[in-house]
Amino acid sequence: MQYLLLIYTAEPSPDDPPPPAEELAAQMAAYNAFTQETRDRHQFLAGEALDETSTATSVRVRDGKTIVTDGPFAETKEALGGFYLLDCRDLDEAIEMAAKIPAAKRGTIEVRPIWDYDIGAQAGS
Repeated sequence: MQYLLLIYTAEPSPDDPPPPAEELAAQMAAYNAFTQETRDRHQFLAGEALDETSTATSVRVRDGKTIVTDGPFAETKEALGGFYLLDCRDLDEAIEMAAKIPAAKRGTIEVRPIWDYDIGAQAGS
């Protein structure tokens, strides 16, 4: 079954100094190791880091009109920073993998099953 692992972390303030190069290198190495593990386990389907929330655009349609606003729609302390789409045996395995994502130590990983349209179509017939 496919699971989307959404990575939420606190976004740094523009006033915060950038982390030292060694810290960034260690973070990248940890993510590369996790990604390689998901590939070795034949779970990896997709994964990406997202740009800062200041680059986001939100789109809504109300009364037939498209409304476009800068920034994310939701105001939260933690921002969606990236995702992994994994093929896991079950929810327990998806949770096991979510706990291995480096950001789980300082943020939140939301695990969402991908809805199977075939099952949904069968249920509706």
